[in-house]
Amino acid sequence: MRKVFPWLTNVSLYGCLFAGGDLLHQCVTHKDGGELDWKRTRNVALVAFCFHGNWNYFWLRALERRFPGRSLGTVLTKLALDQSFASPIATSVFYTGVSVLEGKEDVFEDWREKFFNTYKTGLMYWPFMQFLNFVLMPLYLRTVFMGCSAFLWAGFLCFSQQNGDGTAASALAWISASEKRMVSRSANEEK
Repeated sequence: MRKVFPWLTNVSLYGCLFAGGDLLHQCVTHKDGGELDWKRTRNVALVAFCFHGNWNYFWLRALERRFPGRSLGTVLTKLALDQSFASPIATSVFYTGVSVLEGKEDVFEDWREKFFNTYKTGLMYWPFMQFLNFVLMPLYLRTVFMGCSAFLWAGFLCFSQQNGDGTAASALAWISASEKRMVSRSANEEK
């Protein structure tokens, strides 16, 4: 199917994986039995389906047309362009797109407060993932690979928009605090 309908398959999978990243964030957040916010998941999926999946599908093809091959120089050129051009656009669209769909009064608030931290955090993750993508994946699977990589990234983005400041440190501190709360809750239940 992915070779017959590559655009539809890639974009749909990307949207589903981003939605899954939001659900992952919510499940970790609501371990105490709180309800999932399905509207939020829908909003994240819409932004991913309408923009991120399409953007990455066409962006990766344009990079390959302009810089074909897998030589080290070519791959490093693709990485530099991806991280300096595509990544800031994708991060910006996520923060503003979800804010628009949530009906926030100031749709640029999250972007202003978290963009640079998120971008810097992404520089610790995406160059490695994109290197693997450009070196190992055939062109028709690159958007799928990015979508799978974006599953965890989407969880981080959703955390950053809801609870964090866009840094890996805030995410790790939050996870650590969540684990301590769970251990404390388990100890209280045993008493």
